[in-house]
Amino acid sequence: MAIRANPHLIDELEKYGAQDVVKCYHCGNCSATCPFSGEVFVFPRKSMRYLQLGLSSRLQGNLEPWLCYYCGECSEECPRGAEPGETMMSMRRWLTARYDFTGISGLFYRSAKAELLAIALVAILTGLGLTLFGLAQGNINVYDGPGAFLPAENIHIFDWIMAGVLVVLLGINCVRMWWYTVGSDKEVRIPPGDYLKQFFLVPWHFFTQRRYSQCDRKQPWAVHLVLMLSYLTMLILIMFFLHRVQHGPDIDWKVHAFGYVAAVGLVGTTIFALAGRVRKTWTHYKHSHETDWIFLVLLLVVSLTGIAQHVLHRGGWEVAANIVYIAHMMGVVPMLVLEVPFSKWSHMAYRPLAMYFSTLREKVLLAEEKTEPRPQSAAQTA
Repeated sequence: MAIRANPHLIDELEKYGAQDVVKCYHCGNCSATCPFSGEVFVFPRKSMRYLQLGLSSRLQGNLEPWLCYYCGECSEECPRGAEPGETMMSMRRWLTARYDFTGISGLFYRSAKAELLAIALVAILTGLGLTLFGLAQGNINVYDGPGAFLPAENIHIFDWIMAGVLVVLLGINCVRMWWYTVGSDKEVRIPPGDYLKQFFLVPWHFFTQRRYSQCDRKQPWAVHLVLMLSYLTMLILIMFFLHRVQHGPDIDWKVHAFGYVAAVGLVGTTIFALAGRVRKTWTHYKHSHETDWIFLVLLLVVSLTGIAQHVLHRGGWEVAANIVYIAHMMGVVPMLVLEVPFSKWSHMAYRPLAMYFSTLREKVLLAEEKTEPRPQSAAQTA
């Protein structure tokens, strides 16, 4: 079957952050260095080759970029300075755009101005909408209870509506990922029962980032895990315990203790990541795409405004707490509506799915290898 090459693929990937791809001459040092490159998935070398040859369809169906956690060793060992680690990162951005049926991901990754404009627009509409809603039905001098400016029950409904939209958008994109990588592959047919048997890998990799922990460098894994779990903890508190989180001014330690730990984790790891990108302390901080900065700054703003409104409410400054709460929501809504389905946070869904799909694919390929008869030698056929 003929495969059409895209001569502009390298130029396209450069918009997503690819670095010095043409320098790669396939010595294999990167794959030899990577602890995850194996018998079936040989990366980054194979992915780099697809890119150089302009094989868009092969790259679109490739799981290998998601199996890379960018520890940076491959880039350090590259004798040509081809930056394979950063190129794999750019491939993940490109794949995110390919999975997204709306085209928004590709727009954001190719244009920081477009992403910033979208964030600003959603933030302004959120602030205006919440302000008008609060003035129409509540009192800005009241933060919680009867007459509250932004009642928890109404915000809770708003949160769940957003969650429903996110599940639909991200769910469709995840199905597209499955189709591109394993569903449409006619050569590798995965038995339906295997999908069920191996499904535990999705939550396992999601909550533990286990594969990342197997990198020789443990510190990036720890930072990444704390950031992800802190965000997840805060999300659970908001989605399921908002009434208890908002209630006050007394502190409900059964829920707020988790919130305090998550807040420290979010602020600490975000500042750590920002400082690392400024100082370029690790190889994977050497290059920073615009979306990396936007994501981290937005996350820091959301974390700090959330802490501020909590402190103001507990201190009795109700008006200030309501104003800061609106500012907080002006960061939260763009984070959830834009960053989760279309940008950096979407990786939390795609990466564990890739671990799941790659295991299924590898199992079938290895089984087929064992059942295929080996060619006999001349002595055996005599």
